[in-house]
Amino acid sequence: MELIRGLNNLHSCNLRSGNQGCVATIGNFDGVHLGHQHVLTQLADKAKAFGCPCTVITFEPQPLEYFAPQSAPARLMRLRDKVRALQRQEVDRLLCLRFNQSLANMPYQDFIEQVLVNGLGVRYLVVGDDFRFGKNREGTFKHLIEAGEKYNFEVVNMPTFNVEGERVSSTRIRKALEAGQFEKAETMLGQYYKMTGRVVHGEKLGRELGFPTANINIHRKVTPLHGIYVVKVFDLNGRLIEGVASIGTRPTVKGKNVILEVFLFDFNETIYGKQLEVNFLKKLRDELSFDSLEALKDQIAIDVKQAKQFFVNA
Repeated sequence: MELIRGLNNLHSCNLRSGNQGCVATIGNFDGVHLGHQHVLTQLADKAKAFGCPCTVITFEPQPLEYFAPQSAPARLMRLRDKVRALQRQEVDRLLCLRFNQSLANMPYQDFIEQVLVNGLGVRYLVVGDDFRFGKNREGTFKHLIEAGEKYNFEVVNMPTFNVEGERVSSTRIRKALEAGQFEKAETMLGQYYKMTGRVVHGEKLGRELGFPTANINIHRKVTPLHGIYVVKVFDLNGRLIEGVASIGTRPTVKGKNVILEVFLFDFNETIYGKQLEVNFLKKLRDELSFDSLEALKDQIAIDVKQAKQFFVNA
């Protein structure tokens, strides 16, 4: 899959390779869940029929994160993980447009002409019928239909995909995760919910308490998870390691930043700088503030015991 950052790079790419047009879809694709995968499979079939690339158009940051950063919903995945997830689908190109003041102020007519027509040469476009774009969100599905008639490309509505009678969406998955309903989230994602990141040096508090943790940089200000969880961790060697994880600000030591810490069972290796994939299986409890480090240590021991029992019963 070819990753193209920004419209200027798309123009350069087209000059090098020749623009044979494309079929495309536009969206956040947060989580790349089963609904997204269904759309991408259909889009890939169209791309083969047209003999042109299957293209996903997305934005970084996501528009709501730009307009209302304090109230924007927690991401299911960061951009790096989204790119990897899309690589596993039949996507030929990912066009990632930087959402900034310039793009926010672009009239919808200019977006159609500069991005869809002149930039991509779109021949077939899939979007939600509630999709809004351009300055002041004035562009609508109807405007895309009209543009398609003018510039000779087809516009179709993104199909609904249901699992167990419910529409699959990033919002529903987020709510399921926040409620600790991991099996429900898994059925919509098609896999365990996971976070990936590199192990960094921490304050070594877990080691002092007898539970050394891997501190993982998740590059998120807001996450859909807060609390203590049973996890399975994969490393770059494909090894599966059971453990218990904490996501939160560590109120007992008056922390401020959200940190992912994982205590790996029966594991004693130095893994600083290593990339880990943490799969979340069950929520054990909310994050709590304890009166002393000794009380925190006792609770961690209980968490570890419960997590190990989970794997025994699984």
